[in-house]
Amino acid sequence: MSRWAGYALRLVVSVAIIALLFRVVDAPALMARLAAMDLVWIAVAVVCLTFATALMALRWQITSRKLGVSFGFGWALREYYLAQLVNLFLPGGVLGDAGRALRSPRSGGGFENAAHAVMIERLAGQVAIVAIGLVGGVYAVLHGGIEFPSWMATPLLWGGVVLAAVIGLVAVVSRKAHVVARFGRSFRQAFLARGIVGWQLGLSLLTSLLLIGGFVACARATGTRLPFEATLTVVPLILTAMMIPLSVGGWGLREGAAAALFPVIGATAGAGVAAGAAYGGAMIIAALPGLVFIPFLRRQSEPA
Repeated sequence: MSRWAGYALRLVVSVAIIALLFRVVDAPALMARLAAMDLVWIAVAVVCLTFATALMALRWQITSRKLGVSFGFGWALREYYLAQLVNLFLPGGVLGDAGRALRSPRSGGGFENAAHAVMIERLAGQVAIVAIGLVGGVYAVLHGGIEFPSWMATPLLWGGVVLAAVIGLVAVVSRKAHVVARFGRSFRQAFLARGIVGWQLGLSLLTSLLLIGGFVACARATGTRLPFEATLTVVPLILTAMMIPLSVGGWGLREGAAAALFPVIGATAGAGVAAGAAYGGAMIIAALPGLVFIPFLRRQSEPA
């Protein structure tokens, strides 16, 4: 019951935020933007997301092999598509990733290493998005072009304080907590080791740029041309909001973040909601190939 209550809560969060956005933005203008979407730009977004999926599957395969969990790229791509479908349509956004760990081959690495591989792969992507946003923020401050409103200073400051506190706490606890210590060893082995760190950083950077490019294309499709500074600052913040596991497929959180941040670049909140909704649709289209692999969900997976 508690699990289903959590699912229901996340669904309510998505629906409630979207309903609120329709009340606070110009709903007719929003619907007009969506009705007049440029499908060519939507196709560009789908292509970006498709290539990103392939690179994320490759990153997972490489990470897993460093931890003794071996499987082929074809198997990794299939499982990644299945995980994306689950994450997009079920609340929380992590159930598909749990499935990847559970269905990974057991030979060599065991379940713990399989779970660590999935966690490290997801963490690498999130860190890359945040890093691009930080670099973009520095660039925007040095070169101008974006003036963040004063109300954003407090949450960003407290967010930095909380992040620093969490890092410090983890550093202290990891010395005593065997679980955290084992994950740390796996991270060093599969991400930081010589010969692999370059691949990890390169794949994570390229994947993040493709995801950002997909959102930029969706903004163009709905009538908003994002300046370069926004591409490096606003878009990473919007994509980071999707990582919060309090919605279904990022719906609501993504559109809410876009509505709050688009006025920073001179666009309307409604334009942000339209871009976010288009991106959500592009994500669904890009994940549709996973439907072909649904029959494999009830089978014991074998490495390709």
